Amino acid sequence: MLTKTRTFAACAVLALAVTGCKKTDDNRINFTMAIDNYYSAHPVCLWETPIKFPVQADTSDASKTRTYDALVDQGLLARTTGEKKVLIIASKQVNNYDLSDKGRSAWTADATQPGYGNFCYGHRKVTSIDAWTPTTNQPGAVTTVQYHYSLTGAPDWATNPETQTAFPNVRTALATAVAGSNKLTLTTNGWQITGADIASDPDANIVH
Repeated sequence: MLTKTRTFAACAVLALAVTGCKKTDDNRINFTMAIDNYYSAHPVCLWETPIKFPVQADTSDASKTRTYDALVDQGLLARTTGEKKVLIIASKQVNNYDLSDKGRSAWTADATQPGYGNFCYGHRKVTSIDAWTPTTNQPGAVTTVQYHYSLTGAPDWATNPETQTAFPNVRTALATAVAGSNKLTLTTNGWQITGADIASDPDANIVH
């Protein structure tokens, strides 16, 4: 009798597992997998769009030098000083910033723009599926999923207070229980992200 009971229980668990593995089901498991799969290939990065180094910034422009200097302090950029002529008899002080050896190893190159890239510091990982709009399990079905996520894999330079002061978006993205919203569409390969509600997460910059 005990053996039969154990066998029945094992079969029941297996049946639930098989049911939960159907890619077409509109459930939390499939939505979580779809969102996680998408963001595993789309890291969160410092700048909204890729940039190119070296760059030059006027030393009097604190809004630019502050962010670059924070990355210098983290060893990602190297800084040199110089002068730039603005008139025939006048010049201004400038800082020149370029990738350091450490920065090159942390740099994520943009495959579509040679020389451009970004410093990326983690991937979204869904922590909860909170709600979704009514849908079906038929191909082409669309739903908007509300969820919370956290970032995984953040390097030391991203968690440093100086970096987070210079880049408030990093502090926001690394906070716990950050809200997100995405539009998912059911394809022959299961649910896939087809649109994001960036208003729910304005500070997280994603490399596409």
